[in-house]
Amino acid sequence: MRLEAIPVRLGEWRQDAREAVRDTVPIAMGYVPLGATYGLVLVNAGLAWYWATLSSLVIFAGAMQFLSVALLASGAPLAEVATTALLVNLRHIFYGLSFPLRRIEGPLRRLYGVFALTDETYSVVTARTGEELTGRRIHLIQVFSHGWWVLGSTLGAAASTALPGQVHGIEFALTALFVVLAMEQLYKGGNARSTGYGAVAAAVAWLAAPGQFLSVALGVLLAAAVGQWWLASRKPTEQEGGF
Repeated sequence: MRLEAIPVRLGEWRQDAREAVRDTVPIAMGYVPLGATYGLVLVNAGLAWYWATLSSLVIFAGAMQFLSVALLASGAPLAEVATTALLVNLRHIFYGLSFPLRRIEGPLRRLYGVFALTDETYSVVTARTGEELTGRRIHLIQVFSHGWWVLGSTLGAAASTALPGQVHGIEFALTALFVVLAMEQLYKGGNARSTGYGAVAAAVAWLAAPGQFLSVALGVLLAAAVGQWWLASRKPTEQEGGF
């Protein structure tokens, strides 16, 4: 690279960085308080505060990080932890099909792009369908989002060390979040079937294998989703055949 091109490249990076920070402000409003809750839950489970920072740096899986604390604290076998992680994060395979990863330059940045793909960064990036985001800006959106989550986790874990005792009930925060999201989807209409699938999956898991509740419930829910897709895919064929 010629020396005269360096100021131009730095100016482009600064511009993309400013825009990426602005893009991630809504993400920060959710990541910082939720990450702080994760830090509190982790310390309440008996782990040292710095594990919140390390796990957020290395795992960065949001809901799965909350679940991992409960699974590890209960002594769950590694196979159950791995199966749960696969089922919880299976949706990211479909995210990757429409995420503009090809715009990100460099194998290391692309590898990080796969690692740092979350629900929120996917929404922010793909929502700008009419705006041609540069690879740098996409990369920085993911970096800053990751940073917000690490910041929240660290603040929550550090703050918990100053509390006089354990904070009871804070582990319900993630459950409450998903309940609110489910209610919001119901209010919007058209999602009652998915909610019904979730209720049936929870009931089956609770009755059949309460000790493996999460794995069984996710398995039943995945089977229901596959079954619905299969039935929907057969309808045009049946109509063409005169049924």
